[in-house]
Amino acid sequence: MRPALAALLLLAPLAACSTVKEAVKGPELAPVGYPAQLAPMTQQYVASPQPASANSLWRTGARTFFNDQRASKVGDILTVNIDIDDSATTKNQTATSRASNSSLGVPNFLGLESSLGKVLPGGFDPSNMINTKSGTSNAGAGSVNRSEKISLTIAAVVSGVMPNGNLVIQGTQEVRTNAEVRQLTVAGIVRPEDISSANTIKHTQIAEARISYGGRGDISRVQKTPAGQSLVEKFSPF
Repeated sequence: MRPALAALLLLAPLAACSTVKEAVKGPELAPVGYPAQLAPMTQQYVASPQPASANSLWRTGARTFFNDQRASKVGDILTVNIDIDDSATTKNQTATSRASNSSLGVPNFLGLESSLGKVLPGGFDPSNMINTKSGTSNAGAGSVNRSEKISLTIAAVVSGVMPNGNLVIQGTQEVRTNAEVRQLTVAGIVRPEDISSANTIKHTQIAEARISYGGRGDISRVQKTPAGQSLVEKFSPF
């Protein structure tokens, strides 16, 4: 059997695992949706226009006399301001120890203690049959020091209106420089009340937010770990 064919046969069971795709392409963002604890995962996205109130020129939620400039229906555009400045520092240290001693003896055992000395090796003492001693110790320490800062602005499109009026938004922005493409994506669920009069919203006001900033091209390809090495590090038992 050829070495290449043998390698394919060994990797065949791994093809069904979703972790293989993650090891090769990296982690993917989860779909946008309400948590299952709050509402069913399958939401019906329907258009929900805002009609004018009876006997009034004003519409519900309007901030201007003639019309509301904020995004409110499918296809409308709003601006998302992403300003992430997070930092976290943690330090943990653990130390444990344990010691135990136990002994067991049978000075009298139905008068058979003398007979046991003939069967068992020499030097048998019925009053000191078993004597054990054990001790364990464990020490561990760990620390995390993380700092992230992203300041970007992206225009997103309303892709759906939920039955309760919340808006589902998603947007993608790509910038190409020479042979490198930088891509920014954002998606999530927003409340119409959180959209400012300038038709903008902060990323902290987006529920189920999915924000991704990366790239593809020559630079990203060189910086990425080779697929074969990723598979070895992912599934190696050593």
